[in-house]
Amino acid sequence: MTSTQPHARPAGEKGAFVREMFASIAPRYDLANRVLTGRQDERWRRRAIAVLAPNAHAKILDCCCGTGDLMFGLLRRDPTLTVTGLDFCEPMLERAAIRARRVRGAAQFVQGDVMAMPFPEESFDGATMGFSLRNVVDIDATLREILRVLRPRARFVNLDVSKAPNPIVKRLFDLYFYRVVPLVGGIVGGSRSAYTYLPNSLRHHPNANDLRERFARAGFAEAGYQALMGGTIAIHYGVKPQ
Repeated sequence: MTSTQPHARPAGEKGAFVREMFASIAPRYDLANRVLTGRQDERWRRRAIAVLAPNAHAKILDCCCGTGDLMFGLLRRDPTLTVTGLDFCEPMLERAAIRARRVRGAAQFVQGDVMAMPFPEESFDGATMGFSLRNVVDIDATLREILRVLRPRARFVNLDVSKAPNPIVKRLFDLYFYRVVPLVGGIVGGSRSAYTYLPNSLRHHPNANDLRERFARAGFAEAGYQALMGGTIAIHYGVKPQ
């Protein structure tokens, strides 16, 4: 049901730092997510899966799968799917493999770099990514690589935090994201430095409109997004052209 295959690790200081950071918080990562979002992260993932709307028996890739939340959400929705989780952090994959024992359906895991994936072109009928795009070394290269492994008319759906367009909403969210999350994340997740970095990774991330344009520039058709929680969460999507 599960397998882990080693592959090249991402180069560069940022890649090494992010991999080590996620390794340090892997044991309590799921608990911290539930506490920090009041379990709303589960609802957001269901919304993202609904946007993907995979057909029965489809092969789906979950990029930067972490401990497998999106993967298992996909399989709960449709156990006929075959879902492959890719991540460069071995402790995260180990936790995902343990969790997979309690989930129906075909889940497999591959250790590798989302910017240089070990899959042939046109391998998947759809792809997802959750709360990870702002942590990659190169967003544009990542989007092009995801496009490469998708089949024509396959959809990619990305779920992540975003920058609220309303200044009042943004101010309130920033207060929580940059002040409360490091404090609570340090207690629940076990690493204040990790939960300080994770919010700060949003500072240089594109806003929702700019990220939609980057989807289009990477080659995705029908690029768009859904804003949730006043725009503090966004579901971006695009389709590989024929």
